[in-house]
Amino acid sequence: MLPLTLAKSGEELMVARIGGNSETKKHLEDLGFVVGARFMVITAAGDGNIIVNLKESRLAITKFMAEKIQVSPGKD
Repeated sequence: MLPLTLAKSGEELMVARIGGNSETKKHLEDLGFVVGARFMVITAAGDGNIIVNLKESRLAITKFMAEKIQVSPGKD
């Protein structure tokens, strides 16, 4: 398990755990980041926003939010 901030572009990942306070967790869940959700990293420049493809939508999240998402490899 590692934070989403360490992911590389093109990786297929799965949400393993969501950290942070209840407000942060709720916000990420509302975006679709729930435990078990699979997604692909589109852009992870390492210096700002991370763009992912989640539930057939592209989402951009800040580095701060990405630090709260723990991921594991998404392929079985």
